[in-house]
Amino acid sequence: MTGTKRAREGSGRVKLEEVASAANVSTATVSRVFNEPEKVSEAIRERVKEAARALNWIPNAAGRALASSRTHIMGAIIPTLDNEIFAHQVGGMQAVFSNAGYTLFLGCSNYDPLEGLRQAEAMLARGVEAIALVGESHPAELFAALKARNIPYVVTYSYSTRSEHPCIGFDNRAAFMRMTNHLLSLGHRRFACIFQPVANNDRVAARLAGVREALAAAGLQLADEDLLIGPSTLEFGAESFSHLMTRDGKARPTAIVCGNDNIALGALMAANALGLNAPKDFSITGFDDLAISSRFTPRLTTMKVDNQAIGTLAANQLLAIVAGQQASPKSEEVVPVLQVRDSSGPRPEERG
Repeated sequence: MTGTKRAREGSGRVKLEEVASAANVSTATVSRVFNEPEKVSEAIRERVKEAARALNWIPNAAGRALASSRTHIMGAIIPTLDNEIFAHQVGGMQAVFSNAGYTLFLGCSNYDPLEGLRQAEAMLARGVEAIALVGESHPAELFAALKARNIPYVVTYSYSTRSEHPCIGFDNRAAFMRMTNHLLSLGHRRFACIFQPVANNDRVAARLAGVREALAAAGLQLADEDLLIGPSTLEFGAESFSHLMTRDGKARPTAIVCGNDNIALGALMAANALGLNAPKDFSITGFDDLAISSRFTPRLTTMKVDNQAIGTLAANQLLAIVAGQQASPKSEEVVPVLQVRDSSGPRPEERG
């Protein structure tokens, strides 16, 4: 007890030496656990961290950064906290970073590019070593700031061989071409789309482009009145579906492509209220494969994206770069899986 008091030098604060003594390691090893964890075995890392927790000791972040020129802080900027798909991605990143001894700073742009820029600037000011961004709809100043400071970054939830940025995600355009072609193969010719806002969202713009391209290849086009854009909510999905179905029978769409599952599920709720049933009266598709989508009646045809894998791949790449194991980020594609379920079927006219 007397030795402990001397180590604290009357401040009441636990010293690094006490943690080293409790973990039966050197002070240099304690320092490496928090500054260069990749150089210490997992067993020793856990022993030191357990001792630090027991003594309620937290390393001084400013001192660590000054001593090692490293902060062990990673950043991620997502568009919204209201969507489980981004939670899965962040969860994948968090698990990888935490295991390697890094802290993840999370920012939310709320689909506002300027707010995303402010979040990035705040992270840079705090010394983040790498950043993951969702999509490419960010101000040029953001990418310029990252490149000027030599901060590695990846763009997630998007993938294009034509992109100037390293992408870890999927081809939104190709995914919606495939979804539209699925409905075309069932004989549908009257299409409508219910989508979330395209502004400041390159992923949604690519999805809509995929629908238009598939329809054009079939000699069809999407009329302005058949494209409804609004909030990504159940309510908007329901209102939009009701609006489409107030038309005369021959003017009604038989196939409705939705920008995501949330909108599609709202549309299906409205269909139940109107006495309409998919796929007997119409077909509808979503995107994301939310947990409820396979349990709703009818089960929703959609596409499943492994968002956690996107986060894990992004985190592993960024870690490899800051550790000097990789020169620069590389694009990786995570291909969505089409889940054909009960909500899509042959167009009504073809039924007996």
